[in-house]
Amino acid sequence: MDYQNLTNLLPKELIEQIQEYVDGKVIYIPKKQINKKHWGENTDTKQALASRNSRICLEHQNGMTIKRLSEKYFLTEKSIQRILRQEKM
Repeated sequence: MDYQNLTNLLPKELIEQIQEYVDGKVIYIPKKQINKKHWGENTDTKQALASRNSRICLEHQNGMTIKRLSEKYFLTEKSIQRILRQEKM
C-alpha cells in the first residue's frame, strides 16, 4: 500500500473538509468494490501453489508417504493431508 500526500491529489477545499473529521490522522480509503482483485491475481502465487499441490497429489498416488511429502515440501503432515483432501473434491 502506497501512502500519498493528499495535497498532491485533492483540492484544498476537500482537504479542509476531511481535516474537520480526521485532522492529522492516517486514514485508509478502500478501493471501490469493482476495482478489488481476488487473492493471487497480481502474482503467480496462486498458480504456483496449485501446481505444487497437484505434484503432491501425484507423488502421493505414486506411493510417497505423507511424512516424506511433508519433509520434501517443508509442510506439516496436517497441511499435506488437507491438500490431499481438497484435491480429491
